[in-house]
Amino acid sequence: MNWDRIEGGWTQLMGRAKAQWGELTDDDMAVVAGRRDQLAGKIQERYGVAKDDAERQITAWQRQASDDWFSDDPKKS
Repeated sequence: MNWDRIEGGWTQLMGRAKAQWGELTDDDMAVVAGRRDQLAGKIQERYGVAKDDAERQITAWQRQASDDWFSDDPKKS
């Protein structure tokens, strides 16, 4: 899934992101607001990882994204 779709549906996907990166707070998610660079920065900050590692994690998460993620039931996919 391309990042524009993720960014546009961020409010629906925040739960998925929090499931992936549980150390991120609701405030972090609000700051990220779907922006990939902000998400990478928050992952670096909360997990103490390098930028490259944060980007790899995001890319892997993005590859898992599907249309099912936009349903009302986060357990559906």
